[in-house]
Amino acid sequence: MKNKAKILRYDEIKIDSKCSFFRTITGDDVLKFSLLSGDLNPLHVNDEFGNNSRFGKNIVHGMLTASLFSTLVGMYCPGQNSLYIGQTLKFKMPLFYDETVLVRGIVVRKVDALKIIIMSTEIFRDNDLIVTGEAQIQLME
Repeated sequence: MKNKAKILRYDEIKIDSKCSFFRTITGDDVLKFSLLSGDLNPLHVNDEFGNNSRFGKNIVHGMLTASLFSTLVGMYCPGQNSLYIGQTLKFKMPLFYDETVLVRGIVVRKVDALKIIIMSTEIFRDNDLIVTGEAQIQLME
């Protein structure tokens, strides 16, 4: 994973600007998130429970999946000078261990007086929309 954030200025970001990256969520990622968050729901971490669920296996925490929007904002667009001020979320379907997702943001609006950008945020597994929402980001320049 990249560890150097982009640095985009407010005037460099245009309506319809896009940014994206791919990420695979592993069982180890889920375990670490469970321990960090305290969410040890067996649907996420107990194989027997997951296998007997309606999904037939364990699922990734929705909030772990959605946390990839923080990577999108903090590392890709706008990057280093961003202050995440809001995010809506809608979970459309589950994500399973070891699946690769595309995380994408599209700038849909700008508020010049406050240097805020509004991004449509989406996470896809292949052609399936997993999570959708809208991010509000203020640039701290």
